Amino acid sequence: MKFTRITVNPHQMGGVPCIRGLRIPVATVVSMVADGMTEEEILAAYPDLAPEDIHEALRYAAEAVRERELPLTVP
Repeated sequence: MKFTRITVNPHQMGGVPCIRGLRIPVATVVSMVADGMTEEEILAAYPDLAPEDIHEALRYAAEAVRERELPLTVP
């Protein structure tokens, strides 16, 4: 899978994945979705984003989780 809207620059934001070279981390966008914000609310909060940025951030996060195991608490 190729990500054209996600950039990683070691000299920007500590090298965390960001949207299109902007100082908007993928994690921030994914967290906003997880917190229940609508696409319209996210775009209002970050006018430099496009709907495609949000969609690709979610695909990137899904792929990142697929690549490794995360510690889970078993009830």
